[in-house]
Amino acid sequence: MKNRFVLILVVVLALVGTLPVVGAQDGPFRVAAVAPSATNDLAFSQSMYDALLAIQEEMGADNFEFVFQEGTFVVDDAAVAIGEWAASGEYDLIIAHGSQYGSVVEEIAPRFPEISFAWGTDVNTFGLDNVYAYTPAANEGGFINGVMAGLMTESGVIGVIGPIEVGDAKLYVDGFKEGVAASNPDAQVLVTYIQSFSDVPLATEAANAHIANGADILTGTAQMVVGPIAVAKENGARWFGTQSSQAELAAEAGVMFQVYHWEVILRDMIANIQAGTLGGESYVLTLQNGGLVMESSK
Repeated sequence: MKNRFVLILVVVLALVGTLPVVGAQDGPFRVAAVAPSATNDLAFSQSMYDALLAIQEEMGADNFEFVFQEGTFVVDDAAVAIGEWAASGEYDLIIAHGSQYGSVVEEIAPRFPEISFAWGTDVNTFGLDNVYAYTPAANEGGFINGVMAGLMTESGVIGVIGPIEVGDAKLYVDGFKEGVAASNPDAQVLVTYIQSFSDVPLATEAANAHIANGADILTGTAQMVVGPIAVAKENGARWFGTQSSQAELAAEAGVMFQVYHWEVILRDMIANIQAGTLGGESYVLTLQNGGLVMESSK
């Protein structure tokens, strides 16, 4: 009898070992995300928060839960949150929404091979089987905005306020410049990188400088654009945006916005994780796959 019990136990354990891992635990799919700015920044962080809300609406609150730690610009603070989430074992996917968090993911993910991590904007998975990377082809919508700006400008001067010359910010600005050149090669595009994603006063100063130099159209990217949008409104200039729709804030100044829809890639990540593939793939949002959507001002 004892030998039979041992045999049954061995068989059961063997069968359990073949079962697929479908998440951190039974119940809803759980996500934890950290982002550098506020969920209502009308830019980068809000784009991910809105995407998670969209996934929750699609899957239902009983099947999808998420926590979102906003305003975590300091990398060390993000590292603490990511480490605690991973150690808890409560989450199926941990998202580090900011290129500054790459080194944190690279360090922490190998210690928790049973948990999926995602980070962006970048395409580097660090060769890890539990890390997804993601980025937008921001130059695509940037080009469209640039073409329209080139056709609309009356002064022939267009101002661009960028944060830091990296990632999707640089892609957007480069695409915008190419679009202007394609539709109006005689137009002058003034570009100022303020070396900050969040310095609204400095971004406002840069926007005012563009207006003083004759710009009748402004554009920019990152959460500091609330300042330049206000400058556009105050001076009768037009505004082209990216990352999230800024139509309500821009009001009559707004023209066109490139909106990131991260839910397009999140759906695939979730399906892969539930099937047992925890990472090792890079995603790119494009106009073709619906991850980038052009929205006009209402």
